[in-house]
Amino acid sequence: MKKLVVFTGAGVSAESGIQTFRDSDGLWEKHRIEDVATPEAWNKNKKLVLEFYNHRRKQVVHASPNAAHIAIAKLESSFSTHVITQNIDDLHERAGSKNVLHLHGEIRKARSSVDPSLIYNIDGEDILEGQTCELGSQLRPHIVWFGEFVSELDVAADIMAEADYLIVVGTSLAVYPAAGLIHHVSPSCKKYLIDPKAGHDVRGFTIIQKEAGIGMPELMALLLEVK
Repeated sequence: MKKLVVFTGAGVSAESGIQTFRDSDGLWEKHRIEDVATPEAWNKNKKLVLEFYNHRRKQVVHASPNAAHIAIAKLESSFSTHVITQNIDDLHERAGSKNVLHLHGEIRKARSSVDPSLIYNIDGEDILEGQTCELGSQLRPHIVWFGEFVSELDVAADIMAEADYLIVVGTSLAVYPAAGLIHHVSPSCKKYLIDPKAGHDVRGFTIIQKEAGIGMPELMALLLEVK
């Protein structure tokens, strides 16, 4: 079975109503990165950081997978499929994708402030001040903040290296080091980029200038047909 890697970003989840960071009306327009998404912010004002991610978590809990998520999951019927996502929501899983690697963490999980290996599913929508891990340390969002190490990067690179097909959808490839993963695919890998704003000069990629919710189902149908 051919190996397919789907590399997704915020544009996929945006069609489910989840705000992105970098759009003109995105989350960073209302919050400074330094105040809510760094280890220093956590040390300075845990309450603000928790409130920020509690709000984001509510968005995710009440969102539903869209046509792009569903199309990606359907590809598992004919390909050995891995999803590598920059998104912290669980919409890929809820759409049916089985092999999902979250580069930047998962919003519906919490982890210990002192031991990153202690990870917990969140019971409800909020992490509250005073909620602690088994070591007695305040629980924090299971998110990779700016300035923190992306621990899954090497695993993702190994998955990319084995791909026969690569689909990049919902990402501008502007967030590093994650964006550098596309350089790990083999020269023989067939590459597709779904992006309404993409030019036709992205080297080696077949460009589909459509939104994720339209372009991804179309590409899915094409790949299943040629398969």
